[in-house]
Amino acid sequence: MRLQTLTATISALLLLSTAAHANDKSVPLRAQPVADGIAMLMGAGGNIGVSTGEDGTLIIDDQYDYQAEEIAAALERLGAEPPRFVINTHYHGDHTGSNAAFSAAATVLAHDNVRIRMASLGAEAAALPNLTFDDRVTVYVNGETISVVHAARGHTDGDSIVIFNDSNVMHMGDHLFNGSFPYIDLDAGGTVQGYIENLLWALEETDDATRIIPGHGPLASADDIEQTIEVLYATREVVIRGVGDGKSVEQLVAEGLDEEFASWGKGFINEERWIQTLYKDLMMQ
Repeated sequence: MRLQTLTATISALLLLSTAAHANDKSVPLRAQPVADGIAMLMGAGGNIGVSTGEDGTLIIDDQYDYQAEEIAAALERLGAEPPRFVINTHYHGDHTGSNAAFSAAATVLAHDNVRIRMASLGAEAAALPNLTFDDRVTVYVNGETISVVHAARGHTDGDSIVIFNDSNVMHMGDHLFNGSFPYIDLDAGGTVQGYIENLLWALEETDDATRIIPGHGPLASADDIEQTIEVLYATREVVIRGVGDGKSVEQLVAEGLDEEFASWGKGFINEERWIQTLYKDLMMQ
């Protein structure tokens, strides 16, 4: 009963927070160069990766549904046309919201489970990915060899990590909330252990020169992935020890985490929600 109550509480809090952010239409899109022909757009939703070149425009994620025109305008300022290709890193609405606006002219690619989950939630047909894959797929666009790799059991059960092999750029989707605790969607097949394993895999695919577009937060490097892994291990160990000592989730929240993690709770997932996520994940094993 306690786990059911906790699950309902976390879900309600996350829905309220997401809805509040989605309705904040005052957050403008800002562009940042990443590499030659590659940029990052930051705004109200998940960070957008942009590839431009002779084959047209490819974007990775497309934020909320009300932002399609703003995204198109931001692309125009970059000298790019509307997207011909869209890659969704996962199914959440702050990463797939403008699919319907772009799908008439663009191929929308995502993992099989993204289409399944979006359809189960009642998404309109035009918003659904029209090209899906199981494990990995390679896309050849704008002189780039782009690897789109399924990151299983992490943030959700349908996440992808996107690697621009020629430019040494990686888009992590929500497998990286740079500098803050991550949102792990346990009700959509995500797990803390899977999230960590996917981060470890991604770290192996990087070097000191790799430029990393996180799902949320500023442009990152391999050091940021490594730091996130360390924080996840350390905070999970606190909760594991507490559960082993018979502590309830309420006690764990009341005791909190060490001061060194204070800055990590200033994002979408605060310290309380992160402890609740770690506790719920342990109880589900």
